[in-house]
Amino acid sequence: MLDQRFIVEDPAAIGLDADRLQRLYDFIEADVRDGLLGAQLALGRHGQVLAPRSWGRVVAGGVEQSPADDTLFCLFSATKGVVGVAMWALIEDGLLRLDERVSEIIPEFVGHGKDAITVEQVLTFTCGFPAAPMHPRLWEDREGRVARMAGWWLNWEPGSRYEYHPTTAHWVLVEIIMRKAGVDFREYIRQRITLPMGASDLFVGLPDEEHHRAADVAYAGYVDAPDAAGGPGGSVETRLGSNTPSQRRAGSPGSGGWATAASMALFYQRLVCPAESGTHAPLRPDTIAMATAVHTLPHHVDESGLPANRGLSVVVAGDHPLERGFGMHASPRVFGHGGAGGQIAWGDPETGLSVGFVTNGFVEAERMRERSQTISTLAARCLVE
Repeated sequence: MLDQRFIVEDPAAIGLDADRLQRLYDFIEADVRDGLLGAQLALGRHGQVLAPRSWGRVVAGGVEQSPADDTLFCLFSATKGVVGVAMWALIEDGLLRLDERVSEIIPEFVGHGKDAITVEQVLTFTCGFPAAPMHPRLWEDREGRVARMAGWWLNWEPGSRYEYHPTTAHWVLVEIIMRKAGVDFREYIRQRITLPMGASDLFVGLPDEEHHRAADVAYAGYVDAPDAAGGPGGSVETRLGSNTPSQRRAGSPGSGGWATAASMALFYQRLVCPAESGTHAPLRPDTIAMATAVHTLPHHVDESGLPANRGLSVVVAGDHPLERGFGMHASPRVFGHGGAGGQIAWGDPETGLSVGFVTNGFVEAERMRERSQTISTLAARCLVE
């Protein structure tokens, strides 16, 4: 459970309007009534987090139950932002440079055109291996992972284009963490980032003793084929693999984090309000500003044709906040990373608002996009003007 020192009960204490907040709660409650399974929401501001809310039903530890505020949900690609911040810490600590070649850090990462790939290209998905294979059976086998990466081929010349890398880039990033920090990436993230933040319920690599709190991932009634295509986040079979102990332990760095909504809201709170976070801010403001500036180029466009607008492992809202998943009222400086199934995780440096929304239920992609846009929009409207 999140340390109660970081929780406030009164929305006004952090500048949120109670009536507007209730509209947000009502929207999520209605979505759960219409078939979404379990859900959890928390908002942060001024270095603290408003007491979270939970809705619906989940199966955790083999028991169907109402989710508690300390129930853990799979983050899917919202994990990418967490791993990215660990990379920012390596840069701040003088252990890593963006222009370093990956092959200089990981000598096995050579051949097939990979030799010149830089750390920055991996962090911005301009590195050229979006679909390289990494089977789940290798996730807990470091030597096997490195051997697999050594054999990867490129789909296109590094730096020439942008394409979303669902999982591959982040396996390279965590190998960089281990080579530079000298410890397992899961331990580094916890000791250097999440515990100093106070985000104790945020895990990349879920310890066995915490599995009883983890809400099983499920589909909310619209998919019944276990091998049906699941979109950019992987197949249905792969997503449901998040319910296995081995995959939870492994902590796939692009898709396998676990957290409560409150811990995600607090995670981004420490990044958008470092001054108000005091000793719980693990990074300097100049490091955060550097990492959340746009590092992709105008010709690096996403699947919709918009500029990719990538910081270092996070998306930056820019002039298209709605299309990039941050709602209608986000400032251009908002940054974060959502997750398959509709996880929402972002912070706004201009207003100090941070949002964490997690769910265990997959719904149709269009419904998920509309829900994410609406939740983010309603959350921003909660600010007292």
